[in-house]
Amino acid sequence: MNISYTLIHTDKKEKPKFSREQIAEFLYKHLDQYGDQKSAITKCIGYAYGDGPGQDGFILIAHEQDEILGLVIINDTNMGEFIPEHILVYIAVHAKTRGKGVGKELMKRVIDETEGDIALHVEPDNPAKFLYEKFGFTNKYLEMRLKK
Repeated sequence: MNISYTLIHTDKKEKPKFSREQIAEFLYKHLDQYGDQKSAITKCIGYAYGDGPGQDGFILIAHEQDEILGLVIINDTNMGEFIPEHILVYIAVHAKTRGKGVGKELMKRVIDETEGDIALHVEPDNPAKFLYEKFGFTNKYLEMRLKK
């Protein structure tokens, strides 16, 4: 496999190689049972693209020519010092490339690309939890939500 990595960042003006729809479709399909509705994924992409005031982040895509093999979306919180500066919202790897180091390489590159802390949410039974722990992520807090 000849895998390339493309970074889509809010401060770069070039036209992205992959459309928002392609990114959303990939995540919707490859997040499996850990995914969200496509509308939520699309909102996250818009946030990373800086569609609204105070919104930014980036998307890192692993691909072989025009086929997406994995990707990560980072949203910036702009709230450093009291919560992490970045939230890793989505990471997914194509089923055919799982176990071949694509997820590991995506994580390395995301960590290198960010300045400051990174937070993420992971379900206890998600096998990706072990990858995150290898990179030094720890479970410091119990998340609590009030659903209305």
